[in-house]
Amino acid sequence: MAIAKGIIQMTGSVGNLSFYTIAGSDKVIVRTKGGASKKQIAKAPEFEKLRKHQSEWGGCVQFSQGMRKAIGELYRLADYNLSPVWTGMGKNLIKLDTERETGARWLLTSQHKEALEGFSFNRNYPLNNVLRVFPHIEVNRENLQATVTIPRINTENDLLNIQKLPYFRLIICLGTVSDLRNYPDSSYKDYFPLVYELHGASQSTVGVWHSANDILPEHTLTVRLDENLNSYMTNDVTVLLSIGIEFGKVGFGGEITEVKHAGCGKIVYCR
Repeated sequence: MAIAKGIIQMTGSVGNLSFYTIAGSDKVIVRTKGGASKKQIAKAPEFEKLRKHQSEWGGCVQFSQGMRKAIGELYRLADYNLSPVWTGMGKNLIKLDTERETGARWLLTSQHKEALEGFSFNRNYPLNNVLRVFPHIEVNRENLQATVTIPRINTENDLLNIQKLPYFRLIICLGTVSDLRNYPDSSYKDYFPLVYELHGASQSTVGVWHSANDILPEHTLTVRLDENLNSYMTNDVTVLLSIGIEFGKVGFGGEITEVKHAGCGKIVYCR
């Protein structure tokens, strides 16, 4: 692979060369066509190691997909692409399984919960910078419910309103992800959640809109997953609580609507 410099801005194919761009870069990548066929990669002995890594990568993607679902509505508050970051985190987690060989390692989130707690969905303005009060959190893991008490907010001192928007609201989300494993000795090579029903389950509670120029008294938000999911809880499941804030303005018809890219959130609890 090479990077084209100078005046070359084309994409497509010329002879044995392919020109293309990738998201997040204005450079043109150049590579030659060819390489091993899909059949060779799937069957040839020399690609066995590659197949094992591909299998584990599939587990990392499943972890990322579960995380995206587990933070519910807060995903839209992120200011960067969370999915590849979580996929990379999954790769690091899967390496921590020292009991099994490459291609058969499990992705045990439940044994490394500290890797997720405090995970921020924003790089420009993290939640701690925007909301300058410290909510009190109570989570009942067995019943899959949570209570978040937000202290008194003086918006002049406790809120960083970058765009000077007139309204804000708080959102909490309770979600779950399951440990993942594969079955390398069977015909099923893919990774599967140990608790399928709780891999990517979530429920969000969206607070009411408040004036961004006011003093807001202490108040409480609660959230609970479907009680039918309680019976599936095991030690293989990790429970996540996320908190976010978003800002809004008066939209069409006089209703308050959220403003894109004017919010932030993070994972505040992971057990």
